[in-house]
Formats: sequence, structure tokens, C-alpha cells
Amino acid sequence: MPRPLARPSRRSRRTAMGLTAIGALAMSTATVAGAWAQDDEPTDILANGDFATGSADPWWHTDNLSGEVADGQWCIDVPGGTTNAWDAIVGQNDLPLTEGESYELRFTASATVETSVRTLVQRDVDPWPTQLEEHPTLDSEPQTFSYAFTSDADWTDAQLAFQIGGADEPWQLCISEVAMLTGAEPPTYEPDTGPRVRVNQVGYLPDGPKRATVVTDAAEPVAWELADADGESVATGRSTVHGEEATSGVPVHTIDFSAVTATGEGFTLTADGETSYPFDIGGVYADMATDAMSFYYTQRSGIAIDDEIAPGYGREAGHVDVAPNQGDGDVPCFEDSCDYTLDVRGGWYDAGDHGKYVVNGGISVAQIMGVYERALHAPTGDPTRLGDGSLRIPEHGDGVPDVLDEARWEMEFLLSMQVPDGEELAGMAHHKMHDENWTGLPLMPADDPQPRYLYPPSTAATLNLAATAAQCTRLYAPYDADFADQCLTAAETAWQAALDHPDLYAGPSPAGGGPYDDDEVSDEFYWAAAELFITTGDRGYEDHLLGSAVHTADLFGAGSFDWGNMAPLGRLQLASVPNELSDRDRVVESVVAGAQKVLEIQESNPWGLVYGTDGRFDWGSNNLILNNAVVLGVAFDLTGEVRFRDGVLAGLDYILGRNALNNSYVTGYGTHYSQNQHSRWYADQLDPSLPNPPDGTLAGGPNNDTGTWDPVAQRWLEGCAPQWCYIDDIGSWATNELTINWNSPLSWVANFAADQARAVQSPSCQVEYRQHGSWPKGYNAQIIVTNTGEEAVEDLTVRWAMPAGQTIERYWSAELVQDGHVVTATDLGNGHALRPGKKYTFGYIGSTADGRGALEPASVTCTAR
Repeated sequence: MPRPLARPSRRSRRTAMGLTAIGALAMSTATVAGAWAQDDEPTDILANGDFATGSADPWWHTDNLSGEVADGQWCIDVPGGTTNAWDAIVGQNDLPLTEGESYELRFTASATVETSVRTLVQRDVDPWPTQLEEHPTLDSEPQTFSYAFTSDADWTDAQLAFQIGGADEPWQLCISEVAMLTGAEPPTYEPDTGPRVRVNQVGYLPDGPKRATVVTDAAEPVAWELADADGESVATGRSTVHGEEATSGVPVHTIDFSAVTATGEGFTLTADGETSYPFDIGGVYADMATDAMSFYYTQRSGIAIDDEIAPGYGREAGHVDVAPNQGDGDVPCFEDSCDYTLDVRGGWYDAGDHGKYVVNGGISVAQIMGVYERALHAPTGDPTRLGDGSLRIPEHGDGVPDVLDEARWEMEFLLSMQVPDGEELAGMAHHKMHDENWTGLPLMPADDPQPRYLYPPSTAATLNLAATAAQCTRLYAPYDADFADQCLTAAETAWQAALDHPDLYAGPSPAGGGPYDDDEVSDEFYWAAAELFITTGDRGYEDHLLGSAVHTADLFGAGSFDWGNMAPLGRLQLASVPNELSDRDRVVESVVAGAQKVLEIQESNPWGLVYGTDGRFDWGSNNLILNNAVVLGVAFDLTGEVRFRDGVLAGLDYILGRNALNNSYVTGYGTHYSQNQHSRWYADQLDPSLPNPPDGTLAGGPNNDTGTWDPVAQRWLEGCAPQWCYIDDIGSWATNELTINWNSPLSWVANFAADQARAVQSPSCQVEYRQHGSWPKGYNAQIIVTNTGEEAVEDLTVRWAMPAGQTIERYWSAELVQDGHVVTATDLGNGHALRPGKKYTFGYIGSTADGRGALEPASVTCTAR
């Protein structure tokens, strides 16, 4: 999450969050030549931009630069070994700007090495407000650059600055013909929206919904045709007229081709004279599911990223107490708010910055662990797809599902943020840790020189720790009992500490990190109590749940589920993970009712949106859309009603291109996708030697809350319709940030969708699970398998996940193997085929943890040949 901006002057070494405006918007010199109002002669407000005097005066430069003027060109020697762009600056001060006036900045430049130069028109006073920021890429051939901007204030002291530091090796910059001209044509933003037929650019499931949106003002339905990769017609029909749509501000029709079940690659849809980007029909989400979770490996702090594991993303370990890092191994509290230090190495970098935050880490790791937990308990879940070796991470061969290995990297960081025994506020969790000041872009984690601090404990962070550590306990128990016990101790300690300190809220933040402030924590109390009850069965946690006003509140709707509102996740967990809550049936009903409300929002919208139809698109709107899709997915898992499954898939359509901008917000997926998300090390837009974000990275998405806009958004998006309030620019943190808590619902939803493509439900195999008695610490269960088909079946296999704290002691009439949480039953029928209409019964004796009843599995599935 990006935070308020502090900018450096030429005399200051204060760090700042860097910006850039979209380079494609720079006007060419030829274009500018005819761009002036006819009755106004442009005036150059710069002095000596042609260096005709033979000197650089009144230009200035930082003391570490030297250079000479010759033949109208100023060539400057730039030293290597600097860290930030502002460590070496060339500029000119005291430039007058008039509010509402448009200006063109024009210059010619070259460099002895390919590099980008941070080009600013700003004030030379804290907080360094900016009118223009660009990052032109220079090479050995002189190039002319031109940028237009409109001033939003009257300034007498504007500064033009070329920030040229940050290189490892020395190089030389040459500039000439520099001018800042009045009377320019105001710049406009016209994104490339491609064809007017908008589809899911990745594709559709063969038996899933297949819908598209056509931007057209046609008053009557228009003909459409679906063609395969060879151009052969597959299906035809006519659109449905919708008319003007508020979130996009354009008239649209909808197309439904769900009846098509053909599979293949390269389908296109043609309507109203336009042909869509290509898409596939088939099992299209497996790669995205893997990529969305593998994203977390390259976000890791405290470990070198192996280029063989993540090609193109290898880098040195960040913040491991190796210069210039001041490191995370011995981090003090900010402003001496405590007298101890903590080793908080590891974890995931929160976003495109170098901070690590407990409240944002909490929802992220909970949803990543939830990917695996859903695979265990949902009827269409497939835990084998998430096994050891399934992700691009180094922990292969340890017998642990890779998704849990990745989640543990963050979980161990969250545990390390707990206040130690014997200290004031022992058991609470520090809210966050990050740099003292913002660092610039680009900056690799290993090169961050800023001091780092722990910030005071908060109730919200403590409850995030309690909830995630409780979930950790039950998921890791089969693989590492000691780690599971550590998680349980931390969870119970954090819960009690939060009860003792229920109103410690995060306060204002210094410049180097976001506040993640939250002064309403009843939702975090509810979520933590839910996870602790599911794991332990302790009636004290149930009493808290039943006594909370949150328990019966209406929790679901547009924008209701994110890091600052965690009650919905607690409700979803209570509904979907086996537990003994006394009114669990009512909880399930509330989730289904909430999903129905979300579905009604979607069904009334021609883009398939499950959010934003009231016209409000918040910061990170794409993550809010996906969290609503999670609600629909859980409702499907609970009911099996296909309409909820179809709602999840239709929600993905919007994310993957069926939107006003015709843009897939997931890097690497689709024809036209986001690739310049706000990041310090996925910064190809600023430094061609660096990569774009890895495939499977979600961009934040449209944001029409102008109070949160960055200067890039302010410059280009004023007056935008909600869906248009987005720009794929590394400087637009308000619309184009990447974060761990935005990739977590993408991971959940993509894995859900992948499971639907893979789901195999035998039409001739039905299973019934029964318990025939229980006693303290034990129970007797029977499973009855019926052949409901018309032919004999062989090789019956039954699978289920054991609820928390339960294990198999002995079994009969089948071969049972428990691997982690999953039990697989084979050798049914004593080697004989099961004839039509016949049943086969097997059973087992199970044990339960202390104080726990015998819980039934959430689902039991069977397959047959």
C-alpha cells in the first residue's frame, strides 16, 4: 500500500517514492510543432537552454558532477556507485508557472550507456509537489524528447531537475536544446482499448459461462459470430442491447455464447464490425493458479532469489544485515518506543516497496493457506495439484505441499513480530516494520540503505497474528508438529494480549511506510475467535463468537471484504471448515444469502462486475472484486449450485479483459495486459535491465477516489468514468500497485477455477459418510459407496480430508492411507467390480484431540473406472 510522498530537493538527501508518467504519452517534436494556439506565440521560460553563451549558467548541478559546454551541448560526467536518482542532479530554478497554463518541456539528450533519467518539474520545497515526472530512456544516439503538462497552481519557484544518480558505473550525459514553452496544447490520455468486442482474453471453461461485452451505440441487437483459430464459424447469434452503462460511461450490448462446448485455442468473436482479441476454451486456469502463487517467492525478503527457479528474477537477498542494508536481523523500535530489538528477517515484501506489515501479511497468508484448506474440504478441491513440487520455490522434496512451504515464509515473519515475554505488552504484535523514509524507484532490496524500525504494537496486528497462527496450527500439524505447537502458543498468547489491550490502534506513519490504520477491531476479534475455535474447539472462543454483534450482522456486499474488514473471512471459514459451532447451519445460510446478493449485483451488470455498480471504485478495486468472487466460490462449495460457480468465472472475465479498457489486469495473461505495476525491482519501465512483474501479478485496478490519487493519476485521469480511472504506469501507485494481499484472492480464485476445469465427479459413484458412535477421544465411522450407474465399476477410490485434530487408528474392508490431511481409500470390493445398484461399506476408528468432538469431513468424494 503506497503512502504519502516526500520529495528530495537538490540540497537534500531525503528519500522519496519515485514517479513517472506514461512514456507513450510524450508528444513527438513533429506533433508539437503544430500544437500551439494560433493567436499565442510560445515563450520559453528557461534561460540558456541552448547553451549559446558557452557556459551552463544559470543551470546548477550537485557537487559530485563535472562537465563542459561545447557547440551548444552540455556534457556531464556522472560518477558510479550512487544509490538513488537524486544523488546526482542537474537543474534550473525559479521558473514561473501559471495555473491552468499548458507547457511543453523539450530537450535533446544522449548517454554513453543506456539509462533512464528522472525528469521533473517540481517545487524545490518539502513536500516537493510535482507538475511533471518522466523517465526517458537515453542511449548513445541523441534523441529529442517532448512532454506536455498543465500546471495546477501558480508557482514562481518551479524547478526543472534531471536526476541522474543510481548507476553502478560512471557514464556521461549530454543535453542540448532544452526549452520549456508556454501555450502548449493540453495533454490528453487516450488509452489503447483495442477492439470494441471485450472478452476474457485468457479463455473460458467448456461447461462454464461464456459472455462478452460489445461497445456500441446500435439501437437494435447486432449479429455475432464465433470463429475458431482457422477462421471457421463455430456459432452465431444476436446480441442483447443494454445501453449506456454508468461505470464505463459507454453504451454496450452483451453476448452470451455459453452453449458452445467446443475446445481449442485462438477463438475470436466478431460483432458490429469488430473482432475480439483471441481466447481459448478449455482448462485455461491451471498456469495462472501456479503463477499467482509463485509470485510470492520473488516477493520474499531475507533470501536470495534463485534465477534458475524464477528465470529473469534472480537477485541478492534483501535486508540480511549486509551493507548497504542496515538489515532486519536486529531491528529497534521507532523513536525508542521499546528498549529491545527483534530479528524479523524473512517474510514477504508487502508491495512494490521494502516494508513488511502484519495486518496486510495477515490476510495474505490466510488466503494463501486458504487455497490449500479449500482444496482439502471442498467437493471440487484437489490437494494433489498443490503438492510438493507444484510451485516455483526452493523447498522441493520435503514432503510438504508447496503452498504451505510458501505460506510458512510469511508465517514465521508474523511470529517474529510478537512482543517477547517479560516486555511491556508481551504477546501483542508489532503493527509493521519498514524504512525510515521512502526509497526511490528503482531500488533492489539488497541496495536499500535506509534505517528500519519496528512500529508500536496494535490490537489489529495482534489479532491478525492470532487468526493466522491458529489456522497455521491445524494445517501444519501433519507435517511439523513442533511448528504447529509454536503457532498455537503464539495464537493463544496473542488472543489473550488483545483481550487485555483491546484498543491499541495504529497511529500516523512516518514517510517510509503506510499506516494501515484501523480503529475498528471487532471484525478482527471475530476472525481470530473463529480460527481459534475451528482449531481448538474451545467453548470460550465459541462464546465470543455467539456474543459478538458481528456474528449476526450482514457482512457481505460490494467492497465489504479486505484487510480492514476481516469479519467476512471469519464467517466464510466457519461455514466451510469442519467445526462444532452450535449455529453453524445459520452461518452457512448467511454465506449463501450473501453470495446471492453478490450474484444479483453481477447479473444486473453488462460487464459481469460484482463490485462498483454504485459508481465507487476504491484503491485496489480488483482485489475487492476477487474477494467477492471468493464469497461466490464458498457458496458453490457449500451448495453445489452451479450459478455460484458461474459467478466466480464471470467475475474473472472482468479481471482478464472484459472491461471498459479491454485490459487484462494479470501480467502475462491475455493479449493486452498490465505490466508496469508500481514496484522498486520489477521496474523495466524505468530501467530496461530490470524485469516487468512476473506472470500472474495482479494490478490494483481502477480507482476514482481522487483523495488517494498519485501525481500520475492526477495528471492523466481527471474526470474519468470509474472503469477508466486506471493507467498502466509504474508511478501510479493509486491505480497500478501490486501487493501481496491483492495476489492472495487472485490465487484463491484462480485455483478455484483450475479445480472446476479438473473436477472429476463420476456419474456412477455415490458416497455416504456415517458416524456410528463416539466416545472421549474417539469415534466409529462408516463409508457406504453405491454404484448408481448402469454398468459395473472397478478401481473405486474414495478421498476426504480429516478435520482438525483427528487421525485414523485402524480400519477394515478397504486400504486406507493418510497423507498429511488427506485420506485415500482403495482396494474396495475385495478385488471385485461393484455391480449396478450395489453398495460397498468400509469403516475406520478415528481419534480426536483433547476436548474435541468427532467432526465429519466437509466432503467425501469417490471416483471409479
